[in-house]
Amino acid sequence: MKIVFASDSFKGSLSSAETAELLTKAAKEVFGEVECVAVPIADGGEGTVDALIAALRSHGYIQAKEGIALGDKEALDCADAGSGAGLITVTVHGPLMEEIKAAYGRLNEKQAVIEMAAASGLTLVPAEKRNPLFTTSYGTGELILDALDKGFEEIYVAIGGSATNDGGMGCARALGVRFLDKEGKELAGTGEDLEMVSEIDVSGLDERIGKTKIIVACDVKNPLCGDNGATKTYGEQKGAAPDMIERLEEGMCNYRDQIRKKFGIDPDTLSGGGAAGGLGTALLVFLGGVMRSGIETVLDLAEFDHLLEGADLVVTGEGCTDWQSAYGKVLCGVGERAKRAKVPAVALCGSLGPGYESIYEHGIISLMTTVDAPMSLEEAMEHAAELYEKAAIRMFRMINALKV
Repeated sequence: MKIVFASDSFKGSLSSAETAELLTKAAKEVFGEVECVAVPIADGGEGTVDALIAALRSHGYIQAKEGIALGDKEALDCADAGSGAGLITVTVHGPLMEEIKAAYGRLNEKQAVIEMAAASGLTLVPAEKRNPLFTTSYGTGELILDALDKGFEEIYVAIGGSATNDGGMGCARALGVRFLDKEGKELAGTGEDLEMVSEIDVSGLDERIGKTKIIVACDVKNPLCGDNGATKTYGEQKGAAPDMIERLEEGMCNYRDQIRKKFGIDPDTLSGGGAAGGLGTALLVFLGGVMRSGIETVLDLAEFDHLLEGADLVVTGEGCTDWQSAYGKVLCGVGERAKRAKVPAVALCGSLGPGYESIYEHGIISLMTTVDAPMSLEEAMEHAAELYEKAAIRMFRMINALKV
């Protein structure tokens, strides 16, 4: 029997690699001799780099009998990055232009993967300092610049979890684009600068960009401006008060109009242009990027379809499954791939929320939760590993009884 494990992390409690270890232990207890193949998975947001590096450095799988743990942070460090997949750590500027250490992934000699959250993410800004008027995506541009310096020809940029609402100006500025006010003064590239953009000068854009393939891993479809745009949809969670949202939206509309005038492109027609505070627009317009589904990108790079060959069962999961899970999340991507390969897929999740049933339309045939009694979220997270292992055993015993 061959089982493929492909779970998302349970944020705040279990990593994707830890779920694989627990599933392997439970499967051996229930089935005895069983081939367990595990691949860390993320949906293109936070954790994407670590998941891909772990998968590639372990050739995309582990054998249960070997008990190899994926996702070990030390194992990912790129001391020998020249010979294979690993992490590259550099000094860049964070969301508030403070110097920080940020890492991106080397997949092979030609491909790199960057998480914008590593340099420009919301978690890098203390709650009391969150203000999208003053945050910038400059550090993300610095990560791309370092990848160019190291000769990568194909750069994947995962753009979830941003602290910014700067339209991607900071990122573009780090790569040579200049944003000028009406007096010709260069702007720093923060949210408050959106309203002052009067001219966009791309003459200094790093010429290597034109020779590099930029793939934007993103699953949101928001346009740059409007009720469903970057500011009105995500501004509040980044610390914007109502009056600030109005100011940022006016600034974003000005920025959009300058792009229209300069390039003849309307960012409001770009699916995902409003992702990551408008970074999607900057990557598409200034860098010539191509938008792709985050989860599909991760599954392709991890060679997930190959892992499904000869499989009898797929086990996936996430912290909470609800209506959003059917829209570009791990369960949806894994379920669809399993369905296509005619392999039954089940999910073991921390909890179920409104609309979780929609995931059944995407290849997931059954859902089970880890909790086994009434308890608070804090209690469930504190005992996450124990609850997960027990639930995995219950799930596999049921499957064994049905002889799946």
